[in-house]
Amino acid sequence: MTDKPSVIFVCVHNAGRSQMAAGFMSALSGGAVEVCSAGSMPAEQINPVAVRAMAEVGIDITAAQPQVLTPDAVRASDAVITMGCGDVCPIFPGKRYEDWVLEDPAGQGIESVRPIRDEIRVRVEALLAELLGGPGA
Repeated sequence: MTDKPSVIFVCVHNAGRSQMAAGFMSALSGGAVEVCSAGSMPAEQINPVAVRAMAEVGIDITAAQPQVLTPDAVRASDAVITMGCGDVCPIFPGKRYEDWVLEDPAGQGIESVRPIRDEIRVRVEALLAELLGGPGA
C-alpha cells in the first residue's frame, strides 16, 4: 500500500489520449502520484504521432504499451479519468470519476495532435494540483 494518490487514464484504444495523459502525470508529479492507463479495446501499439507529440515537449512514452482495462485497475485507483469510453468503465463507490471530452488523435497528423496534447497537459496540471493540494486546488 502507498499513501500516494493514484490515477488511471482510460480511453478506448489506450494508444493516444490516455497514454499522453499518463505521460504528463508521471512527468509532472515527479513520482508523487501512482499512474496507469488502460483501454476498453487496446490497440496493438501506441499511436506514433502521439509519441512524437510528447517527445516535442520532452516526455518519452515510447516504452508504454496499451493495456486492457480491468476492474481491479479501476478499484485500485483513487481517480478514474475516462476519455470517450465511460460507458464501459466499471463504476465503484467512493472513486472519483471524470470524463474528459477530447478529440481522438487516431489517424491525425502532428498539427492536429499538438492541440489535443496541450489540452491534456492543462487538464493534467489541474488534476495534479487537486490531488496534491497545490496551487489552484
